[in-house]
Amino acid sequence: MLRAAVTLLTFTTLLWLPQVFAAVAVSAVRVWPAQDYTRLTLESRQAIRHNMFTVSDPERLVIDLEDVELDNTLNGLTRLVGDDDPYIKSVRVGRFKPGVVRLVLDLKSEVEPQLFVLKPVGEYGYRLVLDVYPAKPPDPLMTLLEKIQAPLPEAASATAAAEPPTAKEPPDSIVSFAEEKLEPVAKPTIGKTDAQQPVAPARNIPELRARTLIVAIDAGHGGEDPGARGRRGSREKNVTLAIARKVKVLVDDTPNMRGVLIRDGDYFIPLSGRVAKARKVNADLFISIHADAYIKPSARGSSVFALSEHGATSTAARWLAKKENEADLIGGVNIAVKDPYLARTLLDLSQTATINDSMKLAKHVLNELGDINDLHRGQVEQAGFAVLKSPDIPSVLIETAFISNPSEERRLNDESYQMKLANAILSGVKRYFAQNPALSKPKLAQAEF
Repeated sequence: MLRAAVTLLTFTTLLWLPQVFAAVAVSAVRVWPAQDYTRLTLESRQAIRHNMFTVSDPERLVIDLEDVELDNTLNGLTRLVGDDDPYIKSVRVGRFKPGVVRLVLDLKSEVEPQLFVLKPVGEYGYRLVLDVYPAKPPDPLMTLLEKIQAPLPEAASATAAAEPPTAKEPPDSIVSFAEEKLEPVAKPTIGKTDAQQPVAPARNIPELRARTLIVAIDAGHGGEDPGARGRRGSREKNVTLAIARKVKVLVDDTPNMRGVLIRDGDYFIPLSGRVAKARKVNADLFISIHADAYIKPSARGSSVFALSEHGATSTAARWLAKKENEADLIGGVNIAVKDPYLARTLLDLSQTATINDSMKLAKHVLNELGDINDLHRGQVEQAGFAVLKSPDIPSVLIETAFISNPSEERRLNDESYQMKLANAILSGVKRYFAQNPALSKPKLAQAEF
């Protein structure tokens, strides 16, 4: 009897051990290059234990992954870094020692990386996220001033962003690190968060002020956060970027106005980061572009929202604000990084005047959208949208149409209709500025336009 019990225990232990010590399989790898930063993501069913350090001369970033399976998926990471990546030159993957897979990122310049784990959310499992920020981030205001002073290029086709690029094939998928000296250096590793169709002539709108007016144009979602999906497979992040680019072309073509794209590619920006970027360029207005979705495909129409200090104006507005505010969970924010500047930016100190201006802007835009599409509701609504919480910039969120409605999904993917939406948004902006002259912006006032 005792022997049988021991045999059963031994057999049970043998069944249990492989499950405990089985290597973690990486189910997906993704790379999202952008001028702001490059994000690299490893997705798995279990959290990956890891260690990171930097190496100089030349600049490299080393990440050791513990108990991870080295397979074709992980090796495929080497093919996802393109020549146009601003910060990463190449990635090498190989077995460093038993139980440890090593990633070596050859860098183009000195960087400040963030490496953190995201828990499962939505359609994602665990994600090990590496954000590679430049050690000396570009000043968005100076970049804007350079563009304002330079002649505008001929308008190019504003199309939706593609998926992360596939780059060159590596010479070998598995790399030996035996002869490479990789010693960590004492260096901080925590980063800082911080041809168009002819444009129809606009209706008779009073002249704008002579000062250059800055319109921050925010394409909703992006990168790890695809936003809503249409029944035909359309992704909100692509539709919003296509429309935002068209709005920028029209704004730039308007005398004394310039547009700034908060997101100019397929990558993720936290909601607070969108607000911060608009403030850094001293934007006069902030316009966030989205494409709504609902459980019923019959829902249709355009909507415009402003921030509320006193709760949502409807249950639907409250639900939408909650859904949009969850974008940070999907896209993935490193909650370990605390930026006191952003904390101050998002304080709801006294936003009454800004909200009043936001309501005026929203009404003008809603009226213009009503000329090209049905309105989901006949009035501007308000709710606690995090992306609208700038204390000093009138801000609106535009739900251009319902991507979940098959008919509206088709229209949202039509370039001529996207241009109609862009024209409507610009007309609303012009009417707002005509009736509400913008205050001077000291930093911009010093520049010669």
